[in-house]
Amino acid sequence: MEACELPSASNADKKLCEILKETKTIVVVGLSPKPHRASHQVAKYLQEEGYKIVPVYPREEEILGERVYRSLDEIDFEVDIVDIFRKGEDTPPIVQKAVKLPGIKCVFLQEGVVNEKSKKIAEDAGVFYVEDKCLMVEHKRCKNEGLLWFL
Repeated sequence: MEACELPSASNADKKLCEILKETKTIVVVGLSPKPHRASHQVAKYLQEEGYKIVPVYPREEEILGERVYRSLDEIDFEVDIVDIFRKGEDTPPIVQKAVKLPGIKCVFLQEGVVNEKSKKIAEDAGVFYVEDKCLMVEHKRCKNEGLLWFL
């Protein structure tokens, strides 16, 4: 499956663009080591755009040249965005941990992933929440609209 495509008719989310502009580190939960998987393609794109990618995956030692963490419990440094590539029903415990990470600004559930409980957890914690979108597509939208001029 190809990574998400850029639809032509939607405007960028200004709040998300602002977060992306300030972001340095993106944790990718479910980052596959397989280059043909969407999670790998999205993370590689974001890495090429200058973001530090932190893979969270149950196996592998390294993905995209970065140390792999087994879970969010192992992360004790500042992160800006947690991008989740998991089934919707699996996201609440991940979001519960994500909102407690130092520096967290946004919890992002990839295209096709939705969960009301996860949304409530993030919103109750005061963390910006996006679901059912592709972070690569949203980044491209922000760039195309001139909202990420420095990248």
